[in-house]
Amino acid sequence: MTDFVTIEKGLGPEGRIAVVRFDRGDGINALSPEALRQLTDAARGFEDDSETSVVVLTGGSKAFSAGFDLKDPEGRSRRTMDIGSLRRHLKLGPRLTRAWQDMEQITVGAIEGFCIGGGVALAVALDFRVMARDAHMRVPEIGLGMNMSWQSIPRMLHLIGPARTKQAVILANQRISAPEAYEWGLVEEVADPGMAFDTAMTLAAKVAAQPPLSAAMTKLTVNRLAHALDDLASHMDVDQFALASLTEDHREGVAAFLERRKPRFQGR
Repeated sequence: MTDFVTIEKGLGPEGRIAVVRFDRGDGINALSPEALRQLTDAARGFEDDSETSVVVLTGGSKAFSAGFDLKDPEGRSRRTMDIGSLRRHLKLGPRLTRAWQDMEQITVGAIEGFCIGGGVALAVALDFRVMARDAHMRVPEIGLGMNMSWQSIPRMLHLIGPARTKQAVILANQRISAPEAYEWGLVEEVADPGMAFDTAMTLAAKVAAQPPLSAAMTKLTVNRLAHALDDLASHMDVDQFALASLTEDHREGVAAFLERRKPRFQGR
């Protein structure tokens, strides 16, 4: 099995920074089911790590992630799954974002190039985000006849409010530039092109210099308060995604994407 994720520990002040690098080496960095599993395992691997207090997650030099891999054979097999198997398979995404959100360590994302769909879902599950000035975000799910899932809507809502969340998600093909993302509150810092990782490491060093236990407890308190109603608000998003995936509009959206043409949606 190809390793898409590498982990380096013992960096920064007192060796308290770790770097998780997700890079498939193809300039796209799509999230195949196997990539989702590896990134989930990476997050869970810090559960008993008392030496690391900050984790920097970075993608490739050209892309943080292009989102879910629509061309992956395992992902494409969803089209022939029964509804029970489909629901279980669809839990890979929310399992990933929950694992990163629930980490005790402070998390920082370094975004170069583009961050699309599932890449945005992963990014908003982190504590902080640093984005290169020439990078952009996009949430294309509705344009593919799907809904934005992985419990991302509540996380985006906390960061940018209801109107901006609707704008980002419903206007599916709108690119959100780094300056716009900063203005909206989707990212905390904008870096020069090619410097997102270095800027993220500088931020991580500032965090790592703080008392680790106090930082971890503060993160837990803020997250519990901010996300207290998230499960209530988004507990059905997997089932909504499963339902949307059975529609003609979804089949048309994916076909149009793969054939590089404009989709023709009919509301069925």
